[in-house]
Amino acid sequence: QVQLVESGGGLVQAGGSLRLSCAASGRTFSSYTMAWFRQAPGKEREFVAAITWSAGTTNYADSVKGRFTITRDKAKNTVSLEMNSLKPEDTAVYFCAARGQMILAQAPSAYTYWGQGTQVTVSS
Repeated sequence: QVQLVESGGGLVQAGGSLRLSCAASGRTFSSYTMAWFRQAPGKEREFVAAITWSAGTTNYADSVKGRFTITRDKAKNTVSLEMNSLKPEDTAVYFCAARGQMILAQAPSAYTYWGQGTQVTVSS
């Protein structure tokens, strides 16, 4: 059993930056993959970024590539999403997720553990 808690959401102007953090209870292991998803009202949950716990291999959605950076801190059992050059279309609830395989899956159904989400609003 893993519990994930997001923090760092808020309101930011377009072009600005924001850092989201996800704290995981217990331990995560080398086979785990951590990810960020987002969901805007009326839309399906969308893949944002993922990282393997062991090697730190990353994958990003095309919409955020070059702007967002996902990282993990093995000692603290945390994963972060550093968001730069934010756009209004980035506005959504952002969720932290985890799965027990080191495959950079993009489907929400592939992930077993989820946080409650944190709201990110980007104004024009």
